[in-house]
Amino acid sequence: MDAVRTCVGCRARAERDVLLRVVVDGGQLIADDRAVLPGRGAWVHPTAKCLSQAVQRRAFVRALKVSGQLDTTPLENRLKTLMDK
Repeated sequence: MDAVRTCVGCRARAERDVLLRVVVDGGQLIADDRAVLPGRGAWVHPTAKCLSQAVQRRAFVRALKVSGQLDTTPLENRLKTLMDK
């Protein structure tokens, strides 16, 4: 059985391979497709709905234990390419 994580957007629990790991790099949220980048990670369903819920609730800031605003542009662009496939 794969590890279970909680989506920071919708708060639903799901297996790791269904969710996308997100890390902070230089104040930007970036997708960690292979879940190997260093540092704290937050997990989110790769959907626009979960991403916007997480941003609205400031869930990434809390989950990643950072302060201030985070640039979500790189993550949003990555999700758009994932959804276009």
